[in-house]
Amino acid sequence: MTKIIISILFLILLTTLLALFRISFGYLLTLNRNFSYLCNMMTENPYIKQFPELMAGKTVLYCHGFASSGQSGTVTRLRTVMPNARVIAPDLPVDPHEAIALLHQICETEKPDLIIGTSMGGMYAEQLRGFDRICINPALEIAETMKAHGMTGTQQFQNPRQDGIQEFYVDKAMVKAYRDVSEQRFVGLTPEDEQRVYGLFGDKDDLVDTMGMFCEHYSQATHFHGEHRMDDKSYMHSVMPVIRWIDDKQEKRQRPIIYIGIETLMDQYQKPASSAQKAVRMLIEHYEVFFIAPLPSGGGRGEASWLEEYINVPAWQHTIFTPRRELLYGDYLIIGQKSKDKGQGEALATIIEYGSDTFKTWEDVIAYFSRLGGQ
Repeated sequence: MTKIIISILFLILLTTLLALFRISFGYLLTLNRNFSYLCNMMTENPYIKQFPELMAGKTVLYCHGFASSGQSGTVTRLRTVMPNARVIAPDLPVDPHEAIALLHQICETEKPDLIIGTSMGGMYAEQLRGFDRICINPALEIAETMKAHGMTGTQQFQNPRQDGIQEFYVDKAMVKAYRDVSEQRFVGLTPEDEQRVYGLFGDKDDLVDTMGMFCEHYSQATHFHGEHRMDDKSYMHSVMPVIRWIDDKQEKRQRPIIYIGIETLMDQYQKPASSAQKAVRMLIEHYEVFFIAPLPSGGGRGEASWLEEYINVPAWQHTIFTPRRELLYGDYLIIGQKSKDKGQGEALATIIEYGSDTFKTWEDVIAYFSRLGGQ
């Protein structure tokens, strides 16, 4: 009898140990997967970077696109890059009247500091008056877009939704509802509100083209290098600078000013100099950066086109055309040696002579400003 009891106790102990081992192994496996994911994100994705200070303590409302959800890759990207911001990303109802009503309700209760909308969400975001907003590839005529691109009938959600629904149906009545809601665009727009909205339009977007319509009512609009669906590269290089400008404006934050002569950014073949784009991306994280170019001659847009092509959004509204660099007032002026020889570099700023022994390459410039730490 004693042997039987001992055997039973041994089996219970063995079963418990095996269960604990499985739990521990599963936990370690989960940790390993999470660690592997983070390592892959850091090693395989050079574009993603965290900015804990950006929109810190603030609320960001994200409005997703058609057939998407609040669990999209863009939401993950926002939360990863701005870890100290509170990102609200609701699953929007398929019915557009219900969707815009929900967004108005959220704005009333949450008072978001920034609203970001993509595609259909950009159409909704434009109508949320009284808030700072970024409309990315906004589908301002979404009913026409739906008909032109086969977005009717049975549709599959591209991202999981909290209600578990995986598909929905778009009929003629639903298309009409989208048209009715989209036609509320620009209604009630005031001069004050006009200055709080930014429009970003992908130059390779083959789904939506509403920049012309947008620019009839808003002055702050530009193209970015990208398609209708943003990837990490276009997001980091195009959206992040605008978010930073908005955050600085809200905080009345004044960053040290750097002027960069366009001649320093070009190589002898009129292509970006080695590490020049890398330097610009690094500098705009800590400084207010302006690009200095000579006055266009003969009505041309040579320098402006070059900056649009190779610097893109960071140069938008941050380019100064002037033959009088000595009139510039700021903290730093990065110019080529030839410009200094011509007497064009005597501005009221610390002169960085690109190409000199001290700053022979852009990597030298990066090292210098890295040591300064944003000062």
